[in-house]
Amino acid sequence: MAARRASMWPVVMLLRSGAARRGPNAQARRRIGSKVFTEMHERGLVGDVFPQASIEFRHLLESRAQTLYCGFDPTADSLHLGHLVPVMALLNWQRSGHHVIALVGDATARIGDPSGRTTCRDAVPCDVTKERASALRAGLERLFRNHVLFLWDGGLEKLGSMTMLNNSEWYDDLAVVDFLSGAGRRFRMGTLLGRHSVQRRLHSADGLSLSEFTYQAFQAYDFLQLYERYGCVIQLGGSDQLGNIMNGHDLISRMHDDHVYGITMPLITNVTGDKLGKTAGNAVWLNRDRTSPFDLYQYLLRLPDNDVERYLRLLTFLPLAEINSIMNGHRKQPEIRNAQRRLAREVTLLVHGKEGLESAKRCTSTLYEGNLEALNAMSDQELREVFQGAPFYEFLLEPGTSILDACHRINAVPEGRRGCCSAE
Repeated sequence: MAARRASMWPVVMLLRSGAARRGPNAQARRRIGSKVFTEMHERGLVGDVFPQASIEFRHLLESRAQTLYCGFDPTADSLHLGHLVPVMALLNWQRSGHHVIALVGDATARIGDPSGRTTCRDAVPCDVTKERASALRAGLERLFRNHVLFLWDGGLEKLGSMTMLNNSEWYDDLAVVDFLSGAGRRFRMGTLLGRHSVQRRLHSADGLSLSEFTYQAFQAYDFLQLYERYGCVIQLGGSDQLGNIMNGHDLISRMHDDHVYGITMPLITNVTGDKLGKTAGNAVWLNRDRTSPFDLYQYLLRLPDNDVERYLRLLTFLPLAEINSIMNGHRKQPEIRNAQRRLAREVTLLVHGKEGLESAKRCTSTLYEGNLEALNAMSDQELREVFQGAPFYEFLLEPGTSILDACHRINAVPEGRRGCCSAE
Protein backbone atom coordinates (compact mmCIF):
# COMPACT_ATOMS: atom_id res chain seq x y z
CA MET A 1 0.00 0.00 0.00
CA ALA A 2 2.63 2.47 0.99
CA ALA A 3 4.04 4.45 -1.91
CA ARG A 4 7.72 4.99 -2.43
CA ARG A 5 7.77 8.51 -1.00
CA ALA A 6 4.98 8.18 1.55
CA SER A 7 5.89 9.41 5.02
CA MET A 8 5.66 6.57 7.53
CA TRP A 9 6.16 8.19 10.94
CA PRO A 10 3.85 6.33 13.34
CA VAL A 11 1.95 8.96 15.33
CA VAL A 12 0.61 10.93 12.40
CA MET A 13 0.36 8.54 9.51
CA LEU A 14 -1.49 5.80 11.40
CA LEU A 15 -1.19 3.58 8.36
CA ARG A 16 -2.65 0.13 8.62
CA SER A 17 -2.26 -2.70 6.16
CA GLY A 18 -4.78 -2.01 3.42
CA ALA A 19 -6.38 0.85 5.37
CA ALA A 20 -6.16 3.46 2.64
CA ARG A 21 -7.44 1.19 -0.08
CA ARG A 22 -11.03 0.99 -1.07
CA GLY A 23 -13.24 -1.48 0.74
CA PRO A 24 -11.62 -1.76 4.22
CA ASN A 25 -13.07 -4.28 6.63
CA ALA A 26 -16.14 -2.48 7.91
CA GLN A 27 -16.28 -4.65 11.04
CA ALA A 28 -12.74 -3.65 11.99
CA ARG A 29 -13.67 0.03 12.07
CA ARG A 30 -16.57 1.98 13.46
CA ARG A 31 -19.42 2.66 11.10
CA ILE A 32 -19.06 5.96 9.26
CA GLY A 33 -22.24 7.96 8.68
CA SER A 34 -22.93 11.20 6.85
CA LYS A 35 -23.15 13.16 10.13
CA VAL A 36 -19.65 14.53 9.60
CA PHE A 37 -20.70 15.92 6.23
CA THR A 38 -23.68 17.68 7.79
CA GLU A 39 -21.56 19.19 10.57
CA MET A 40 -18.86 20.33 8.15
CA HIS A 41 -21.57 21.98 6.07
CA GLU A 42 -22.77 23.82 9.19
CA ARG A 43 -19.20 24.92 9.90
CA GLY A 44 -18.88 26.34 6.39
CA LEU A 45 -16.24 23.79 5.33
CA VAL A 46 -18.40 22.55 2.45
CA GLY A 47 -19.23 24.71 -0.56
CA ASP A 48 -20.28 22.79 -3.65
CA VAL A 49 -20.50 19.04 -4.16
CA PHE A 50 -19.97 17.65 -7.66
CA PRO A 51 -22.02 15.91 -8.86
CA GLN A 52 -24.70 17.48 -6.71
CA ALA A 53 -25.15 15.74 -3.37
CA SER A 54 -27.41 12.79 -3.92
CA ILE A 55 -28.72 9.74 -2.09
CA GLU A 56 -25.85 7.74 -3.61
CA PHE A 57 -23.32 10.13 -2.09
CA ARG A 58 -24.90 9.80 1.36
CA HIS A 59 -24.98 6.04 1.01
CA LEU A 60 -21.30 6.09 0.06
CA LEU A 61 -20.39 7.89 3.28
CA GLU A 62 -22.55 5.57 5.37
CA SER A 63 -21.35 2.32 3.79
CA ARG A 64 -17.73 2.37 4.98
CA ALA A 65 -14.73 4.59 5.56
CA GLN A 66 -13.87 6.41 2.33
CA THR A 67 -10.58 7.80 1.05
CA LEU A 68 -10.35 11.52 0.30
CA TYR A 69 -7.49 13.68 -0.93
CA CYS A 70 -6.50 17.30 -1.21
CA GLY A 71 -3.55 18.66 -3.18
CA PHE A 72 -1.02 21.30 -2.14
CA ASP A 73 1.31 22.77 -4.76
CA PRO A 74 4.68 23.94 -3.33
CA THR A 75 4.68 27.44 -4.84
CA ALA A 76 6.46 28.61 -1.66
CA ASP A 77 8.45 26.96 1.13
CA SER A 78 5.64 27.38 3.66
CA LEU A 79 1.92 26.89 4.00
CA HIS A 80 -0.10 30.01 4.79
CA LEU A 81 -3.29 30.71 6.73
CA GLY A 82 -5.42 30.14 3.64
CA HIS A 83 -4.19 26.53 3.54
CA LEU A 84 -5.65 25.86 6.98
CA VAL A 85 -9.16 25.47 5.54
CA PRO A 86 -8.30 22.39 3.42
CA VAL A 87 -6.11 21.05 6.23
CA MET A 88 -9.01 21.43 8.67
CA ALA A 89 -11.27 19.64 6.20
CA LEU A 90 -8.84 16.71 5.99
CA LEU A 91 -8.54 16.60 9.77
CA ASN A 92 -12.31 16.64 10.26
CA TRP A 93 -12.75 13.74 7.84
CA GLN A 94 -9.91 11.87 9.57
CA ARG A 95 -11.50 12.47 12.99
CA SER A 96 -14.61 10.73 11.67
CA GLY A 97 -12.65 7.63 10.66
CA HIS A 98 -12.19 8.33 6.96
CA HIS A 99 -8.80 7.93 5.27
CA VAL A 100 -7.16 11.11 4.02
CA ILE A 101 -4.33 11.79 1.59
CA ALA A 102 -2.32 15.01 1.46
CA LEU A 103 -0.81 15.21 -2.02
CA VAL A 104 2.15 17.55 -2.52
CA GLY A 105 2.26 18.59 -6.17
CA ASP A 106 6.00 18.77 -6.63
CA ALA A 107 5.55 17.87 -10.31
CA THR A 108 2.49 19.98 -11.15
CA ALA A 109 3.95 23.01 -9.36
CA ARG A 110 6.46 23.28 -12.20
CA ILE A 111 3.54 23.67 -14.63
CA GLY A 112 1.57 26.23 -12.65
CA ASP A 113 -2.14 26.39 -11.87
CA PRO A 114 -3.76 29.33 -13.73
CA SER A 115 -6.79 29.36 -11.41
CA GLY A 116 -7.25 32.74 -9.76
CA ARG A 117 -4.34 34.33 -11.63
CA THR A 118 -4.25 37.04 -14.26
CA THR A 119 -0.66 36.42 -15.42
CA CYS A 120 1.58 33.44 -16.10
CA ARG A 121 3.62 32.11 -13.19
CA ASP A 122 7.39 32.50 -13.37
CA ALA A 123 9.35 29.36 -14.17
CA VAL A 124 10.88 27.78 -11.07
CA PRO A 125 14.04 25.60 -11.19
CA CYS A 126 13.52 21.94 -10.35
CA ASP A 127 15.82 22.02 -7.32
CA VAL A 128 13.89 24.96 -5.84
CA THR A 129 10.60 23.11 -6.30
CA LYS A 130 12.04 20.05 -4.55
CA GLU A 131 13.20 22.15 -1.60
CA ARG A 132 9.80 23.79 -1.35
CA ALA A 133 8.04 20.42 -1.55
CA SER A 134 10.17 19.08 1.28
CA ALA A 135 9.38 22.15 3.41
CA LEU A 136 5.67 21.87 2.62
CA ARG A 137 5.60 18.23 3.65
CA ALA A 138 7.30 19.12 6.93
CA GLY A 139 4.68 21.82 7.53
CA LEU A 140 1.81 19.43 6.84
CA GLU A 141 3.33 16.76 9.08
CA ARG A 142 3.67 19.29 11.89
CA LEU A 143 -0.02 20.22 11.66
CA PHE A 144 -1.18 16.60 11.75
CA ARG A 145 1.24 15.84 14.60
CA ASN A 146 0.09 18.83 16.67
CA HIS A 147 -3.51 17.79 16.12
CA VAL A 148 -2.82 14.34 17.57
CA LEU A 149 -0.74 15.64 20.47
CA PHE A 150 -2.78 18.65 21.58
CA LEU A 151 -6.27 18.65 20.04
CA TRP A 152 -7.41 15.03 19.78
CA ASP A 153 -8.42 12.95 22.77
CA GLY A 154 -10.50 10.27 21.08
CA GLY A 155 -7.78 7.63 20.92
CA LEU A 156 -5.56 6.84 17.96
CA GLU A 157 -7.64 3.82 16.96
CA LYS A 158 -10.57 6.13 16.14
CA LEU A 159 -8.61 8.25 13.67
CA GLY A 160 -8.63 7.34 10.01
CA SER A 161 -5.26 6.84 8.35
CA MET A 162 -3.30 9.72 6.87
CA THR A 163 -0.99 9.29 3.90
CA MET A 164 1.32 11.89 2.40
CA LEU A 165 2.55 11.63 -1.18
CA ASN A 166 4.35 13.59 -3.88
CA ASN A 167 2.75 13.40 -7.32
CA SER A 168 6.18 12.96 -8.87
CA GLU A 169 5.58 9.38 -7.70
CA TRP A 170 3.80 8.72 -11.00
CA TYR A 171 5.19 11.48 -13.19
CA ASP A 172 8.92 10.78 -12.85
CA ASP A 173 8.74 7.70 -15.08
CA LEU A 174 5.83 8.80 -17.30
CA ALA A 175 6.69 9.81 -20.86
CA VAL A 176 4.72 12.66 -22.44
CA VAL A 177 3.76 10.44 -25.37
CA ASP A 178 2.43 7.79 -23.01
CA PHE A 179 0.38 10.37 -21.13
CA LEU A 180 -1.14 11.81 -24.31
CA SER A 181 -1.83 8.45 -25.91
CA GLY A 182 -3.42 7.13 -22.71
CA ALA A 183 -5.27 9.59 -20.51
CA GLY A 184 -4.95 12.35 -23.11
CA ARG A 185 -7.42 10.59 -25.40
CA ARG A 186 -10.12 10.86 -22.75
CA PHE A 187 -10.12 14.66 -22.51
CA ARG A 188 -12.33 16.80 -24.76
CA MET A 189 -11.04 20.17 -25.91
CA GLY A 190 -14.47 21.79 -25.80
CA THR A 191 -14.79 20.98 -22.10
CA LEU A 192 -11.25 22.10 -21.25
CA LEU A 193 -11.61 25.35 -23.18
CA GLY A 194 -14.96 26.07 -21.59
CA ARG A 195 -13.65 26.26 -18.03
CA HIS A 196 -14.09 29.71 -16.49
CA SER A 197 -10.45 30.04 -15.41
CA VAL A 198 -9.29 29.18 -18.93
CA GLN A 199 -11.69 31.58 -20.64
CA ARG A 200 -10.71 34.44 -18.37
CA ARG A 201 -7.03 33.97 -19.10
CA LEU A 202 -7.55 33.44 -22.84
CA HIS A 203 -9.15 36.87 -23.06
CA SER A 204 -6.58 38.59 -20.86
CA ALA A 205 -3.67 40.68 -22.11
CA ASP A 206 -1.14 38.07 -20.98
CA GLY A 207 -3.00 35.15 -22.52
CA LEU A 208 -2.59 31.53 -21.43
CA SER A 209 0.46 29.34 -21.98
CA LEU A 210 0.24 25.74 -23.15
CA SER A 211 1.74 24.51 -19.88
CA GLU A 212 -0.88 26.31 -17.80
CA PHE A 213 -3.66 25.10 -20.09
CA THR A 214 -2.61 21.49 -19.52
CA TYR A 215 -2.52 21.89 -15.72
CA GLN A 216 -6.16 20.87 -15.43
CA ALA A 217 -5.42 17.62 -17.28
CA PHE A 218 -2.54 16.79 -14.93
CA GLN A 219 -4.65 17.50 -11.84
CA ALA A 220 -7.32 15.20 -13.25
CA TYR A 221 -4.62 12.56 -13.77
CA ASP A 222 -3.63 12.92 -10.10
CA PHE A 223 -7.20 12.02 -9.11
CA LEU A 224 -7.09 9.04 -11.47
CA GLN A 225 -3.84 7.75 -9.98
CA LEU A 226 -5.14 8.08 -6.42
CA TYR A 227 -8.35 6.32 -7.43
CA GLU A 228 -6.43 3.42 -8.99
CA ARG A 229 -3.75 3.13 -6.29
CA TYR A 230 -5.66 4.01 -3.11
CA GLY A 231 -9.34 3.74 -3.98
CA CYS A 232 -9.74 7.50 -3.50
CA VAL A 233 -13.22 8.58 -4.57
CA ILE A 234 -13.48 12.14 -3.17
CA GLN A 235 -11.32 15.15 -4.03
CA LEU A 236 -11.29 18.25 -1.84
CA GLY A 237 -10.34 21.66 -3.18
CA GLY A 238 -10.89 25.39 -2.87
CA SER A 239 -13.90 26.98 -4.52
CA ASP A 240 -11.61 28.05 -7.37
CA GLN A 241 -10.79 24.39 -8.10
CA LEU A 242 -14.26 23.19 -9.14
CA GLY A 243 -13.37 23.06 -12.84
CA ASN A 244 -10.26 20.98 -12.18
CA ILE A 245 -12.25 18.64 -9.93
CA MET A 246 -14.87 18.18 -12.65
CA ASN A 247 -12.13 17.19 -15.10
CA GLY A 248 -10.94 14.48 -12.72
CA HIS A 249 -14.48 13.22 -12.30
CA ASP A 250 -14.96 13.04 -16.08
CA LEU A 251 -11.62 11.27 -16.64
CA ILE A 252 -12.31 8.55 -14.07
CA SER A 253 -15.87 8.10 -15.31
CA ARG A 254 -14.64 7.54 -18.86
CA MET A 255 -11.82 5.18 -17.91
CA HIS A 256 -13.51 3.17 -15.16
CA ASP A 257 -17.24 3.89 -15.41
CA ASP A 258 -17.35 4.55 -11.67
CA HIS A 259 -18.74 7.32 -9.47
CA VAL A 260 -16.34 9.77 -7.84
CA TYR A 261 -17.05 13.09 -6.18
CA GLY A 262 -15.60 16.51 -5.47
CA ILE A 263 -16.17 18.84 -2.54
CA THR A 264 -15.15 22.49 -2.63
CA MET A 265 -14.30 24.63 0.37
CA PRO A 266 -14.46 28.40 0.88
CA LEU A 267 -11.46 30.64 0.41
CA ILE A 268 -10.36 32.76 3.37
CA THR A 269 -10.44 36.45 2.50
CA ASN A 270 -9.36 39.62 4.28
CA VAL A 271 -11.59 42.57 5.22
CA THR A 272 -11.50 43.86 1.63
CA GLY A 273 -12.60 40.51 0.22
CA ASP A 274 -9.21 39.58 -1.26
CA LYS A 275 -8.05 35.96 -1.03
CA LEU A 276 -5.30 35.38 1.53
CA GLY A 277 -2.22 33.93 -0.10
CA LYS A 278 1.18 34.39 -1.65
CA THR A 279 -0.21 35.61 -4.98
CA ALA A 280 -2.26 38.34 -3.30
CA GLY A 281 0.80 39.40 -1.28
CA ASN A 282 -1.02 39.23 2.07
CA ALA A 283 -0.06 35.78 3.30
CA VAL A 284 0.12 34.95 6.99
CA TRP A 285 2.63 32.10 6.93
CA LEU A 286 2.53 28.96 9.07
CA ASN A 287 6.31 28.44 9.28
CA ARG A 288 7.94 30.18 12.23
CA ASP A 289 10.81 31.56 10.17
CA ARG A 290 8.28 33.51 8.08
CA THR A 291 5.57 34.42 10.59
CA SER A 292 6.35 34.00 14.29
CA PRO A 293 3.84 32.45 16.73
CA PHE A 294 3.51 35.92 18.26
CA ASP A 295 2.63 37.54 14.92
CA LEU A 296 0.12 34.78 14.08
CA TYR A 297 -1.44 35.11 17.54
CA GLN A 298 -1.67 38.90 17.22
CA TYR A 299 -3.13 38.68 13.71
CA LEU A 300 -5.98 36.56 15.04
CA LEU A 301 -6.43 38.75 18.14
CA ARG A 302 -6.94 41.75 15.85
CA LEU A 303 -9.47 39.98 13.65
CA PRO A 304 -12.62 42.10 13.10
CA ASP A 305 -15.71 41.12 15.05
CA ASN A 306 -17.57 40.42 11.81
CA ASP A 307 -15.11 37.63 10.89
CA VAL A 308 -14.35 35.93 14.19
CA GLU A 309 -17.35 33.56 14.30
CA ARG A 310 -16.66 32.34 10.76
CA TYR A 311 -13.01 31.71 11.63
CA LEU A 312 -13.98 29.86 14.82
CA ARG A 313 -16.19 27.54 12.77
CA LEU A 314 -13.64 27.02 9.99
CA LEU A 315 -10.35 26.85 11.87
CA THR A 316 -11.10 25.21 15.22
CA PHE A 317 -12.50 21.92 16.47
CA LEU A 318 -14.63 23.59 19.13
CA PRO A 319 -18.19 22.17 19.22
CA LEU A 320 -20.70 24.40 17.45
CA ALA A 321 -22.67 24.81 20.68
CA GLU A 322 -19.54 26.10 22.43
CA ILE A 323 -18.84 28.52 19.58
CA ASN A 324 -22.39 29.86 19.89
CA SER A 325 -21.85 30.35 23.63
CA ILE A 326 -18.54 32.14 23.03
CA MET A 327 -20.17 34.47 20.51
CA ASN A 328 -23.09 35.24 22.84
CA GLY A 329 -20.61 36.34 25.49
CA HIS A 330 -18.57 38.25 22.91
CA ARG A 331 -21.59 40.27 21.76
CA LYS A 332 -22.22 41.37 25.35
CA GLN A 333 -18.60 42.45 25.95
CA PRO A 334 -16.85 42.78 22.57
CA GLU A 335 -14.12 44.99 24.04
CA ILE A 336 -12.70 42.01 25.98
CA ARG A 337 -12.19 40.15 22.67
CA ASN A 338 -12.72 36.74 24.27
CA ALA A 339 -13.78 35.25 20.93
CA GLN A 340 -10.56 36.41 19.26
CA ARG A 341 -8.49 35.16 22.21
CA ARG A 342 -10.02 31.69 21.97
CA LEU A 343 -9.50 31.64 18.21
CA ALA A 344 -5.87 32.73 18.59
CA ARG A 345 -5.27 30.04 21.20
CA GLU A 346 -6.76 27.18 19.16
CA VAL A 347 -5.10 28.09 15.85
CA THR A 348 -1.67 28.85 17.35
CA LEU A 349 -1.77 25.54 19.23
CA LEU A 350 -2.49 23.65 16.00
CA VAL A 351 0.13 25.50 13.98
CA HIS A 352 2.98 25.84 16.50
CA GLY A 353 2.13 23.42 19.29
CA LYS A 354 2.10 24.06 23.03
CA GLU A 355 5.56 25.63 23.06
CA GLY A 356 4.63 28.03 20.26
CA LEU A 357 1.42 29.05 22.02
CA GLU A 358 3.29 29.73 25.27
CA SER A 359 5.83 31.78 23.31
CA ALA A 360 3.07 33.87 21.71
CA LYS A 361 1.40 34.50 25.08
CA ARG A 362 4.73 35.35 26.72
CA CYS A 363 5.59 37.90 24.02
CA THR A 364 2.08 39.37 24.20
CA SER A 365 2.31 39.72 27.98
CA THR A 366 5.69 41.44 27.69
CA LEU A 367 4.76 43.87 24.95
CA TYR A 368 1.20 44.81 25.88
CA GLU A 369 0.95 44.14 29.63
CA GLY A 370 4.39 45.32 30.79
CA ASN A 371 5.11 41.96 32.42
CA LEU A 372 8.77 42.07 33.47
CA GLU A 373 8.80 38.40 34.46
CA ALA A 374 7.65 37.47 30.96
CA LEU A 375 10.33 39.76 29.50
CA ASN A 376 13.02 38.05 31.57
CA ALA A 377 11.80 34.64 30.36
CA MET A 378 11.91 35.57 26.66
CA SER A 379 14.50 33.78 24.55
CA ASP A 380 16.83 35.49 22.09
CA GLN A 381 14.71 34.11 19.25
CA GLU A 382 11.54 35.60 20.75
CA LEU A 383 13.21 38.99 21.20
CA ARG A 384 14.23 39.01 17.55
CA GLU A 385 10.72 37.97 16.49
CA VAL A 386 8.97 40.62 18.57
CA PHE A 387 11.28 43.40 17.44
CA GLN A 388 11.64 42.19 13.87
CA GLY A 389 12.50 45.10 11.60
CA ALA A 390 13.89 47.23 14.42
CA PRO A 391 17.64 47.99 14.62
CA PHE A 392 19.40 45.23 16.56
CA TYR A 393 22.82 45.39 18.20
CA GLU A 394 24.94 42.86 20.06
CA PHE A 395 27.93 43.69 22.28
CA LEU A 396 29.57 42.42 25.46
CA LEU A 397 28.77 44.27 28.68
CA GLU A 398 31.83 45.15 30.75
CA PRO A 399 31.72 45.62 34.54
CA GLY A 400 30.49 49.10 35.42
CA THR A 401 28.72 49.73 32.11
CA SER A 402 25.74 52.03 32.66
CA ILE A 403 22.58 52.28 30.58
CA LEU A 404 23.86 55.59 29.22
CA ASP A 405 27.15 53.95 28.23
CA ALA A 406 25.21 51.22 26.42
CA CYS A 407 23.14 53.85 24.60
CA HIS A 408 26.34 55.54 23.44
CA ARG A 409 27.70 52.20 22.21
CA ILE A 410 24.72 51.72 19.90
CA ASN A 411 24.56 55.41 18.84
CA ALA A 412 21.19 55.89 20.55
CA VAL A 413 22.16 59.27 22.08
CA PRO A 414 21.76 62.31 19.79
CA GLU A 415 24.62 64.71 19.25
CA GLY A 416 24.71 67.97 21.22
CA ARG A 417 24.71 69.16 24.81
CA ARG A 418 22.86 67.15 27.42
CA GLY A 419 20.80 68.62 30.24
CA CYS A 420 18.33 71.47 30.56
CA CYS A 421 18.70 74.52 28.39
CA SER A 422 18.79 77.84 30.19
CA ALA A 423 16.25 80.52 29.46
CA GLU A 424 19.03 82.91 28.41
